[in-house]
Amino acid sequence: MRRFHLAARTARSLARVLLVLLMVAPVRPVHAQARYFDVPAGSGAHDVAPAPTAGGPVYFTAQAVGRLGILTPADGKVRLIDLGRGSAPHGVIIGPDKAPWVTDGGLNAIVRVDPDTFRVQIWPLPADAASANLNTASFDRAGHLWFTGQSGYYGRLDPATGEVRAWKAPRGVGPYGITTTPDGDVYYASLAGSYIARIDMDTGAATVIEPPTAKQGARRVAADSRSRVWVSYWNTGQVACYEPSSGAWHEWKLPGPAHAYAIWIDEHDRVWLSDWSSNSLVRFDPASERFEAFASDRHGAAVRQLAGRQGEVWGAESGHDRLVMLPTR
Repeated sequence: MRRFHLAARTARSLARVLLVLLMVAPVRPVHAQARYFDVPAGSGAHDVAPAPTAGGPVYFTAQAVGRLGILTPADGKVRLIDLGRGSAPHGVIIGPDKAPWVTDGGLNAIVRVDPDTFRVQIWPLPADAASANLNTASFDRAGHLWFTGQSGYYGRLDPATGEVRAWKAPRGVGPYGITTTPDGDVYYASLAGSYIARIDMDTGAATVIEPPTAKQGARRVAADSRSRVWVSYWNTGQVACYEPSSGAWHEWKLPGPAHAYAIWIDEHDRVWLSDWSSNSLVRFDPASERFEAFASDRHGAAVRQLAGRQGEVWGAESGHDRLVMLPTR
């Protein structure tokens, strides 16, 4: 009889543990059909930006050698474009002109590379934003490029006039990821400041928005089709959603001792992240609140940024000098 009661108590305890585990957003390890593309050794692949056309070129910043890389996925060939002496490119995005635009920390400048002629144009930051440690960029609906600098700056380039302006961030060092919502608003995340901010595009003022979790290390941001702002938390291993219409926040913990770095939203409004702790790309479905992990086939992938196009999500494995593509379907 005692053994019966002991077994029953054990069963009830296991059931309670199982219930708790089910309440936490679960992960399903999945081995996806990832495609890997080697880039020149020592190039220091950092950020990626695939052209929107299927099968089109995939641009990446070769930070260690001061170049912009161009991968042709069909044959795996890579071309490197020299950005100038002292270049150390960090971010790259595709502009409304279909050209790659680069935030170059070494040059302390915004750089454009013509996709046909490969001509390089450079817009230096103003003297009062020297050593801004440029990070990432995003275009607004008026065609202005907004950028962040981790040393405590954010700013704007007007490509039509060449004017570059920079503002000091409200809490100093930390501005990192940046995004533009379909509604036209621009938000950035501060890694060191642990906040996100909305930029007034007329005055340049930044309004700080506090996430519910303190000292979370908001690293990168991305907007979905409903203009909700998604945030990767580096320090606490969470993903969060901010709803500008209501001011509401929602947060989910990635499975395990996670460190969420990159974030990108696919055409189905599913959220993709890179988790350095599990060496995986992680897909989060807000509808089901489920996570799926896609582990790299090599240890220490170190994917710092994600971007994509219809049916594909791309990242740069900075730890291996190669790019990775996963199907989003």
